[in-house]
Amino acid sequence: MPRDTALGPPVIELSHVATRFGAHVVHADVNLQVQRAEIFALVGGSGTGKSTLLREMILLQRPDAGSVSVLGVPLLGLDEAAARTQRQRWGVMFQHGGLFASLSVLENVGLPLREHTRLPDAQINQLAAWKLAISGLPPEAGLLMPAELSGGMLKRASLARALALDPEVLFLDEPTAGLDPASASGVDALVLALREQFGLTIVMITHDLDLLWQVADRVAVLADGRVQATGAMATLAESDNPAVRQFFDSPRARSAQAQARHLGPPTTHRSPPSKPR
Repeated sequence: MPRDTALGPPVIELSHVATRFGAHVVHADVNLQVQRAEIFALVGGSGTGKSTLLREMILLQRPDAGSVSVLGVPLLGLDEAAARTQRQRWGVMFQHGGLFASLSVLENVGLPLREHTRLPDAQINQLAAWKLAISGLPPEAGLLMPAELSGGMLKRASLARALALDPEVLFLDEPTAGLDPASASGVDALVLALREQFGLTIVMITHDLDLLWQVADRVAVLADGRVQATGAMATLAESDNPAVRQFFDSPRARSAQAQARHLGPPTTHRSPPSKPR
């Protein structure tokens, strides 16, 4: 069920964001807010600027106009030291994993800890193993190289690395893309469990209609350079905006909606393992 998101200041706020690539306008006037402990999804057709907007939230790209604030900090104009501190407060799971091919899975997960802390190697390895366990991977997976992982395992390893520094905000770029239905359902349940256990604010880009129905508290639909509508999927289902209707009128969309009504959100009875001491 969607949470009450009316209380407290927004964790993420974009105001009048405009982005251009040459003469091409990607964002004309984007405004949105994400509340604490909310699972918020960005959707839209190809070329609507979803990935660009995500990059602007994580300091990989600067908009041409407007403002972006994350965790109460305006991102535009941050010096390198302040930007480095801010980046440690969030984790990013990239669509294609983004793991270093020359490092083992355990080394990949431990890399942010080696870069940003002075913890001894033994403790870093212990914490990295715990993050892998939280993400649903067995201990032996840490010994593998990224090329040896299945698609589902690679997604979970990337998620484990995103969790390495105990982030306050988690950004997920197409977390179920390329996965079989069983693996995708596992990611659905894992996202919900992470929010429930750690109070994470989660922002995701996805085309997965099942994930939207099962997990998202609110969804923002991008089209024509703007947010066309924002709300729970059940609310958006009543919209007559053509940019919104595409997520409800196809046979696949109707199937996802029917499944959500019958099954409800995925549940997990397995708590994440205790943090190493």
